[in-house]
Amino acid sequence: MAVPKRKQSHSRTNLRRSQNSKLTAPTIVKCSKCGEYNLTHRVCSACGYYGDKQIIVKEEA
Repeated sequence: MAVPKRKQSHSRTNLRRSQNSKLTAPTIVKCSKCGEYNLTHRVCSACGYYGDKQIIVKEEA
């Protein structure tokens, strides 16, 4: 069975572990119809459009 020849340093261990803590923010884009911000590949909650198609009919108050 393979065994490490030398002890791995604290610096190398911490460098390896630092990759696990990286966080990515969700991608937010403007709606092409109303300009409201929403997540990509989702129907706009303000106007109900997805791209050029109206998916949800919203009634204005």
